[in-house]
Amino acid sequence: MFKNLREDVACILERDPAARSKLEVLTCYPGLHAIMVHRLAHRLWMAHFYWLGRFVAHLSRMLTGIEIHPGAKIGRRVFIDHGFGVVIGETAEIGDDCTIYQGVTLGGTRLYKGAKRHPTLGKGVVVGAGAQVLGGFLVGDGARIGSNAVVTKPVPAHATAVGNPARVIEKESEEHAAPSAPAVLNAAYAVDPSAADPLNKVLNELITHVARQDARISSLCQSLEAMGSKTLDASPPLDSQKLTKIVDE
Repeated sequence: MFKNLREDVACILERDPAARSKLEVLTCYPGLHAIMVHRLAHRLWMAHFYWLGRFVAHLSRMLTGIEIHPGAKIGRRVFIDHGFGVVIGETAEIGDDCTIYQGVTLGGTRLYKGAKRHPTLGKGVVVGAGAQVLGGFLVGDGARIGSNAVVTKPVPAHATAVGNPARVIEKESEEHAAPSAPAVLNAAYAVDPSAADPLNKVLNELITHVARQDARISSLCQSLEAMGSKTLDASPPLDSQKLTKIVDE
């Protein structure tokens, strides 16, 4: 227990620039308190003390504003930053070194008891503020979920998903990704200002293509007009008799 607590405190000091001391983290971080109480509630749940586990989880929710079902599985060095409004469902699984910001929901879309209804987060996943991850699918290792994204489908490892509905905007290759690196290496709130949206990229390419086509068409029209004027200039003039004959015909 104390080993896990030391790891949790150390990971918060590493990932949060606002954390100044271990005492501050131990006394003023509700995410840490929620994780600590959840470990107790989860042990009670696994020992089939279901009501007592739910009651301990309910007390934790009242004190921290973070709702974690005692049946959820949470790995080591998980950091719930700020945390208010976070909801983690019964069959959710969170891997080691994950970072979750305020307002996140790891929820379910199915109503069948005993089924896998909630998502599984791999190692080092970052979930931005207000994101809704709904369904019993896998979010791969090192993935990032942007703030306010609504994710209803699996996210590949080392990918970034944003939007509503969420779409993958970038995916690092396994050679460039560092599976063993902690989530602190990822951008805060899963936002990377340098990331390019593929939709914007396609639109820009389409606009550039249309502009090039317009320029080419304009050049062709000018060439045709020049050729036409040269042909008219080169043709012999008609005399009055031939012109009268053509008009009469």
